[in-house]
Amino acid sequence: MTEPKLPRSLAPDELRRRCNPQELGFRTTDDLEDPLHIVGQSRAVDAIRFAVGIDREGYNMFAAGPSGTGKHSTLRQFLEGRATKMETPPDVCYVHNFENPHRPNMILLPAGKGAPFRRDMAQLVELAQAAIPRAFEGEEYRTRRRELDARFHAAHDRIFADVQREATEKSIAILRTPAGLALAPIRDGEIVSPENFSKWPEDEQEKTRQIITELQEKLHAAMAELPAFERDVRTQLRELNQSITVFAVGHLIDDLHDRYGDLPDVQNYLDQVRKDLIEHADAFMRAGESASPGLEQAEGDGESIGETLPGMDASGQFFKRYAVNLLVDNGRRQGAPVVYEDLPNLQSLIGRIEHVARFGALTTDLTLIQPGALHRANGGYLILDAEKVLMAPFAWETLKRALKSHEIRIESPERIMSVATTITLEPESVPLNLKIVLLGDRMIYYLLSQHDAEFGELFKVEVDFEDTMTRSPENVKMFARFLAKVIRHQKLRPFEAGAIARVIEHASRMAEDAEKVSTHIRSLCDLLAESDYWAMTNENAHVTAEDVQLAIDAKIRRADRVRQLSYEQIARKTILIDTKGAAVGQVNGLSVMQLGKFPFGHPARITARVRLGRGQVVDIEREVELGGPLHSKGVLILSAFLGARYCQDMPLSLGASLVFEQSYGGVDGDSASSAELYALLSALADVPIKQNLAVTGSVNQHGQVQAIGGVNEKIEGFFDVCSQAGLTGDQGVMIPASNVQHLMLRHDVVEAVRAGRFHIHAVATIDEGIALLTGMAAGERGADGKFAEGTINARVEARLAGFAESARHFARSAAPDDGDHRRH
Repeated sequence: MTEPKLPRSLAPDELRRRCNPQELGFRTTDDLEDPLHIVGQSRAVDAIRFAVGIDREGYNMFAAGPSGTGKHSTLRQFLEGRATKMETPPDVCYVHNFENPHRPNMILLPAGKGAPFRRDMAQLVELAQAAIPRAFEGEEYRTRRRELDARFHAAHDRIFADVQREATEKSIAILRTPAGLALAPIRDGEIVSPENFSKWPEDEQEKTRQIITELQEKLHAAMAELPAFERDVRTQLRELNQSITVFAVGHLIDDLHDRYGDLPDVQNYLDQVRKDLIEHADAFMRAGESASPGLEQAEGDGESIGETLPGMDASGQFFKRYAVNLLVDNGRRQGAPVVYEDLPNLQSLIGRIEHVARFGALTTDLTLIQPGALHRANGGYLILDAEKVLMAPFAWETLKRALKSHEIRIESPERIMSVATTITLEPESVPLNLKIVLLGDRMIYYLLSQHDAEFGELFKVEVDFEDTMTRSPENVKMFARFLAKVIRHQKLRPFEAGAIARVIEHASRMAEDAEKVSTHIRSLCDLLAESDYWAMTNENAHVTAEDVQLAIDAKIRRADRVRQLSYEQIARKTILIDTKGAAVGQVNGLSVMQLGKFPFGHPARITARVRLGRGQVVDIEREVELGGPLHSKGVLILSAFLGARYCQDMPLSLGASLVFEQSYGGVDGDSASSAELYALLSALADVPIKQNLAVTGSVNQHGQVQAIGGVNEKIEGFFDVCSQAGLTGDQGVMIPASNVQHLMLRHDVVEAVRAGRFHIHAVATIDEGIALLTGMAAGERGADGKFAEGTINARVEARLAGFAESARHFARSAAPDDGDHRRH
């Protein structure tokens, strides 16, 4: 009988790559210096250097990689180092637009000039509120005002004197009525009423009417002269008020002109302020002291000459027109800003205009304009979470529009949707010059690259962060220095070399590769902090390897309730898993379940049944829509393998079914395809499979066993099930040979293998695996083209040949003979 070719059993040292504390070269992390550069991210660092160094349009960054790999901290470290060497951006102010009040003007000032300018303008208004009333209360103004009053009254009297004298001579009175001036006859010193007038003789009435008509014409002619004179007086009064205002505040504005003489925009604004102060001097007068009665009320016409000031109310809202809104103050900044916006919605990015309720209506002014992250980061760098930007309505499109137009335009969501119902401001756009850094998963980067045509133009630099780094001696020492830096930064207890070695081993387990370590900074920081807690609990001055192990075990303990329940169901035979004996067409497969961040291995019974059929292998999981596409692909490969290896000169007349027993959820992935093939071969050869072994690995059409993921969890899952039933010494797991490099098993598994109570077998081909599972050689084709007798492959081929012969027999018996054809 042919001796079976068995897979290699792994030695204990192959199951876990230890980190020797003696080789780290330090006693505690206090002996280590901080690393000189970012650990394990050389590709990302080169991309960042390139992006911050090139000063061209569109070279914004997308930092791609899983959350927790240190994207934000790495980028911030580089950007802040670069930003300190850059020019500090200017202060940004909004001021009143005197020509178009609902469009405030933007003024850029050198960094640090914005706050003094705002303070100077507030002081100007305060001084003007005191100086202008004081100037108008002065003797000079009062004298000149009285002169204008006297001229106005003299002209008024002169214009009406002749008409009044003639009316008196002709016994006619000039009366003031609510409707204006009226004329009425006088007799015996009293005004004649209309009733008495009607009793006069007709000729006398007619004569009086004619006199009144003539006097009305003269009165109208006299009144026509009054508006021209009144306008002249108004002009002289305005010029007087302006000259007094200039005298009161002109020197204050001149001082500001001198102070900001090198800033043309400020100079222009101060000129507009001067003009507006002069035009609205009355706004600065105290209530009730705006003018004397002579000019406020024209004699006899009932109309006010004084000017109404729109926007002036008791609360002083009018004076906000002279306020300066310091939108961005860079006075205390050294270099360019680096800003991270954790809530990148529309208004957080581009700013907003707030409103206040006044008298039942919403109102606003330039002081209620609030900056966004683009304003604060302008001239530097803005870091955003890509997913949050994409989920916020209008934020992504607005961000792209700002980058393309190189300006920040404050708009409300209502205005963007063209449904705005509230009158608001339209501030002048702010020039935009900054670089955006988006943080996100690789999938987001790939989707945006594929589906957003503008994305590639605006984000030309991909900063791809590594998930892992090679576990070379040099990298291990650098990694230890990085951990020491984190420990000091978090103010933890010093870690002994053994503790760091245990952290490095766990980092390899996180990476699922003995030759690499994980660069998932967040998880490592959590482990360091939790280890420090156990050191405190154990009253250790330094964190030891035992403290680190306690932290790892405690974290698993907090999350493994479901795992323990599943193992309990296996122990109580609720879920059927055999760990001894043998059975035909039945094998222990291995899968990984992920609950939150806790993965664990879970054995599953896989069975196969065969019969005469049409060459189909039925995947029951797929038929009931529990199998995913990758699992279905693996099953189809099995059909291809059987058809290519056996009975190549005859049809594959097989009907087979495969199923994960007691599987009530979805199944995906091809890591069970080798186990499914072993079950099929066992069923076809009618040779039992040892149930003390579990199997994982995918298979290709050539029968080669391929690497899978979660190999450590799968091994440990079957080990735990065997342990709770009692280790017999012949139990073990078959894994792909290409997965040996990924092994970082628990200490108890390694020790069980060392003691010979458990075994790990590295399988390269299906033939090796079936030989170990059945104890029978797989067999190879000889020179005659046949498999050796007494081998698995010979029995399988014979069974399939029998199926093919039976299929031909049934086909011949079912076909009609020639006589039947002729009769029909």
